[in-house]
Amino acid sequence: MAITLATIPFEERYTLPPIEAVPDTPEEMREKQDRIRWLKVERKAVILAHNYQRDEVQEVADFVGDSLGLSQEAAKTDAEVIVFCGVHFMAETASILCPDKKVLLPDLRAGCSLAASITLDELRTWKAAYPEAVVVAYINTTAEIKAESDYCCTSANAKKVIAAIPEEKDILFIPDKFLAYVVAQQTKRKNIIAYPGSCHVHKSIKPEDVATILEEHPDIELLLHPECGCVSSCMAKVFDGTLPQERTYFLSTEGMVRHIRESSAKEFAVGTEVGILHRLKKGHPDKVFYPVNPQAVCAFMKTITLDKVLRSLEFLKPEVRVPEEIARKARRAIDRMLELV
Repeated sequence: MAITLATIPFEERYTLPPIEAVPDTPEEMREKQDRIRWLKVERKAVILAHNYQRDEVQEVADFVGDSLGLSQEAAKTDAEVIVFCGVHFMAETASILCPDKKVLLPDLRAGCSLAASITLDELRTWKAAYPEAVVVAYINTTAEIKAESDYCCTSANAKKVIAAIPEEKDILFIPDKFLAYVVAQQTKRKNIIAYPGSCHVHKSIKPEDVATILEEHPDIELLLHPECGCVSSCMAKVFDGTLPQERTYFLSTEGMVRHIRESSAKEFAVGTEVGILHRLKKGHPDKVFYPVNPQAVCAFMKTITLDKVLRSLEFLKPEVRVPEEIARKARRAIDRMLELV
């Protein structure tokens, strides 16, 4: 695997929004949640929420999951309106899969640092340098990037997508370099060429964070998202025995949920955005969860509040709609991903 581009200062392409404090009392929060549930029926709407959303927003969702699960739910819903409590590229994906439905994103500031890692011009330049290569785009990309790609993937099915591509084909993997490393190790592919992008939240989960949590809880099971900045170091440590091979796992968020459900362990160190802890604690009150990095918070995800979900349902906006030609091209890559689930 090779990084072929110089480090790109893509951090300059986005500004993290402030995380709004919500002063609601528990009773006020329940009233808003009840109002949202009533409006949802009135508007014939479905609410999809990502695992990283605020706790109270997850509670009003019809489905809470990862990018793959949310895409699947969007594709099969018969609702007339989709309220997407996630970030912009997720709402775009729902719009591509459901062109006849109204897709709402309660706050248009809900962007993604990973999606900002690569521009259309950069991808086209890269493709020109490797004209025979297959482009695999992580779902954390814009619709126009997906439209220039051959396959989409998520962290849950990246290994399966790569395995479906002939071994002799070079693969341009965009835009997450950490996930590319994990997939290259899992598939033993030496011709995965990784774009040097990353998620600002997962990049902040460092090897020293892992060392600290294991020092404090030496018998804990360690669950790390493939986007984490510590994955290459941690994989090497698993191979040399420095990290316990039988208790260290590299998993998507939905993979974490499944693993915890099936595991007999009672304590888990969770290396991803801390929003998932609400779902884990709710689903497994008999188990204990520790964030590998308690400061791993996505400000983009936290822009969505109950007040904004309410306004979206009341006024049926802001709407996200992908231009027809881009949607048609992007759908090909997304459908290939969904066929490999």
